[in-house]
Amino acid sequence: MVMQGKACRNCRKVIEEGSKCPNCKGESFTTFWRGFVVLLKPEHSEIAKKMAIELPGKYALRLSR
Repeated sequence: MVMQGKACRNCRKVIEEGSKCPNCKGESFTTFWRGFVVLLKPEHSEIAKKMAIELPGKYALRLSR
C-alpha cells in the first residue's frame, strides 16, 4: 500500500500539498513514511501524549530516509 502525501520530518504531520508545514512551519519533508494516526482531540489522547502532538490532524507513525 502506497501512502499518499508527505510527512514533515520535524513534527510528522502529513500534508497533501504545499512546501511548508502548517503545524511547525518546517520545510523538510519525506515521502517515505509508514502508518498513520488521525487525531481529532489530541488533548484527550494517550497516543498524542506519547508522540508529543498538540494539534489535530493526520500524523505519520514511522519516517524513513
